[in-house]
Amino acid sequence: MTRNVYTVKQVNSYIRNMFTQDYMLNRIYVKGEVSNCKYHTSGHIYFSLKDESGAIACVMFAGQRGGLAFRMCDGQQVVALGSVDIYERSGTYQLYAKEIRLDGEGVLYERFQALKKELEEMGMFAPEYKQPIPAYAQRVGIVTAPTGAAVRDIMNIAKRRNPYVQLILCPAKVQGEGAAESIARGIRMLGAMEVDVLIVGRGGGSVEDLWAFNEEEVARAIFECPVPVISAVGHETDTTIADYVADLRAPTPSAAAELAVYDYARLEQKMREYEAKLSGLLQQRAAFARLCVEKYEAKLRSLHPGNRLREDRMRLADMEDRLRSVMKERVREARHHLHVYVEKMNGLSPLKKLKGGYAYVQAEDGKALTSTGQVKAGDVLTLHVTDGTICAKAETVKEGHYGEQERTDAGTDI
Repeated sequence: MTRNVYTVKQVNSYIRNMFTQDYMLNRIYVKGEVSNCKYHTSGHIYFSLKDESGAIACVMFAGQRGGLAFRMCDGQQVVALGSVDIYERSGTYQLYAKEIRLDGEGVLYERFQALKKELEEMGMFAPEYKQPIPAYAQRVGIVTAPTGAAVRDIMNIAKRRNPYVQLILCPAKVQGEGAAESIARGIRMLGAMEVDVLIVGRGGGSVEDLWAFNEEEVARAIFECPVPVISAVGHETDTTIADYVADLRAPTPSAAAELAVYDYARLEQKMREYEAKLSGLLQQRAAFARLCVEKYEAKLRSLHPGNRLREDRMRLADMEDRLRSVMKERVREARHHLHVYVEKMNGLSPLKKLKGGYAYVQAEDGKALTSTGQVKAGDVLTLHVTDGTICAKAETVKEGHYGEQERTDAGTDI
């Protein structure tokens, strides 16, 4: 007897083809309770759906996360849209989810997605239309239920952060029939009162309780509001159309109050820090300016005309002393030279010669006689001596130098 033997891969491939050929398993909605939910670091979500009869393994790949509008956790009742296929490696089948929504909210979820897409295409979520929230609001408008926990939280936090801020409440119906119209009317009313910032919201609740904030009328009122709007609807995990349209989303009404109302104590502390810093800077500037003034004062003193005059006087006095010294030295030297010249002149003085026994002889015409050739016998001569003159007549003229034999022509000695 011949038996057909198949490999595990062949069997798994055959079963996979069966799943693929089944049209219903290619697009199927599965309802159940979430269990073993794990968010993988890759972005994939692994979980199981179970009911009272059994469980099915499920996975939503990271590329399909756009079909999930909330964070999944164990115990949630959901409806998952996807395809059933086999994972050949383990031989187990699982649901590959493409969309997941909370059970009982299918119609509302579809309405939410449709309105969100429409308003987004109209540009109502565009960041360029977002108004900045003022840092120091003095008048804060509130649109919420007058008796809910949301308004009490906002009032308590606002009082704690800044007791001087003015809160203006416009009571509104926040759930049920007519809630959207009431909220939109409150937004328009407070917007016309020119408040600094507007808080629109309510406390947590089911999707049906929060649905008024998903209405187009509320979205348009927020978009057209002339003052910045902070949405604070439900808890941190709740997201509404109002959150997308508002200028800023707060996870809770309490957080909205902290975003809208500045902390007065913190501002005072910051002002004190600024004051201390400014005082320190002013002291530094004043000390620097004082040093500059002292520097300029010293420079002005050095450049003062009186100082210049004193310096000039001192310089002139030094020059005068030097000039006197030089003049004294020059006079001393001149006197010395004069004394030398006087001595020389005394040595050459005719009077001194005359005192030595010499005489100055002149001819009759007044010319000085220096040679015997100028005199002949019989000439009248004038002899100058120290105490007068003597008139004489030459009788004999002798030629020759002293020491040589005298030649006698005639006559006698003078």
